[in-house]
Amino acid sequence: MNIETIIFGPSDWVPNNPHLPVLLYRGLFADGGPTDFERRFAANGWTGIWTNGVFDYQHYHSGAHEVLGIALGSATLLIGGPSGQAIAVATGDCLVLPAGTGHQNLGCTSNFQVIGAYPKGQHADIQTSAASSETLTKISSIPLPHTDPVQGPSGFLIEKWR
Repeated sequence: MNIETIIFGPSDWVPNNPHLPVLLYRGLFADGGPTDFERRFAANGWTGIWTNGVFDYQHYHSGAHEVLGIALGSATLLIGGPSGQAIAVATGDCLVLPAGTGHQNLGCTSNFQVIGAYPKGQHADIQTSAASSETLTKISSIPLPHTDPVQGPSGFLIEKWR
């Protein structure tokens, strides 16, 4: 498994997260499928598990960090707001987006399926406009997760986000 980190500064109206990097785990599950991600996220204390895709418009969450496991198919996701980075993801890849990080689906295969979740006690809101000073304060005060959604209590996220 290969893990990449990317820090995004503000991008147009998307605040991103100036302190925490996006984590991209490549090739986590070779065979894919939603069950692997659901089990892994649940076992590591991430909750609110859902199955869907990624919206085709730029948005961010001010109330939660988010994990996106690519269970099926492939897509190009624009991460980091309008001037962010287009990232190709495929079955078995996983992204952890810190609160405030913009994301958008630029195009995907017809079978594209994502399993998402949030740290316990956090809930995603959908923000599609510039962040107010209150929203920026909220983003910076979101608690860090107690576990990495992929690797558990001593995982890469714990090392990189502490």
